[in-house]
Amino acid sequence: MSLSDDGGYGGEGHLGQGTGQTRTRFPDGEGDVYGQGRRSRAGVSSRNLVTIVGVVVLLIAAIAFANRGGGGAGESASNDSAKGAGTQPTAPTGITPVEAKTGGIASGFAKTEQGTQSAAANYAVALVSANILKPEERHAIVEKVFVPAKVDEMQGKLDAAYSTAFLKKLGLDANGDAAQGMTYISRTVPVGTRLVKLSGDTANLEVWCTGLFGTAGAKSTTPVTSDWFTMRLQLKWAEGDWKVDGFSQQDGPAPVNGDNKTSGADQIAEAVEQYGGFTYAR
Repeated sequence: MSLSDDGGYGGEGHLGQGTGQTRTRFPDGEGDVYGQGRRSRAGVSSRNLVTIVGVVVLLIAAIAFANRGGGGAGESASNDSAKGAGTQPTAPTGITPVEAKTGGIASGFAKTEQGTQSAAANYAVALVSANILKPEERHAIVEKVFVPAKVDEMQGKLDAAYSTAFLKKLGLDANGDAAQGMTYISRTVPVGTRLVKLSGDTANLEVWCTGLFGTAGAKSTTPVTSDWFTMRLQLKWAEGDWKVDGFSQQDGPAPVNGDNKTSGADQIAEAVEQYGGFTYAR
């Protein structure tokens, strides 16, 4: 699943004009789509292929709807990135990266390079989470993450993108919940951060991520799979903290898929419930 808006860094990204999607790969045979055994790249029926394409098209449509508008800022940031800002390894610095949490999302980031990277990583997790599909949780996320001047705009855009009709096509109800016996999963894991530009009260960053996306359940037609993508965020210093002023997403970089043994749907759902997420720090 992918998100973006039109106001910030990398406006032509994944959630905008890109290919926001949940990649779905079906193993051979019938029954539990997570069935035990190795994933197969062959044997995908035409019906399943149509289902996959349908889900991708739906997500792209929602992304494009939320990303309407100009792209001047994104173009400028892309030029900055193309010039090749110096990179540094994402490693501990010994500096306390965050002071507190607000509604489960880290807050109180330092006005430093490390602070911008910590903010970007934590905001990437929040913006590509299962809660972003739930109206009440989504509104809370937007209020906590975005600069005050962008809150109303983003509330409207994301509410329109994740409408009841759209959620229904994903197998979710109006509250963003999956059907009984199913668990919708969207969890993002930052792999590294890159500060592209820091100038006074603004910063452009990239967060390289992997994640789990899909619906866990014995009859799921969109089983949980992994994805690799890069979040591009434009941050602004507001109310004593770094906040999101714009963001987008693009595919990759992605490694070669490993030949891992596929877990059952129940195992995936239980793992997501049992293993909590992290607060990310530079």
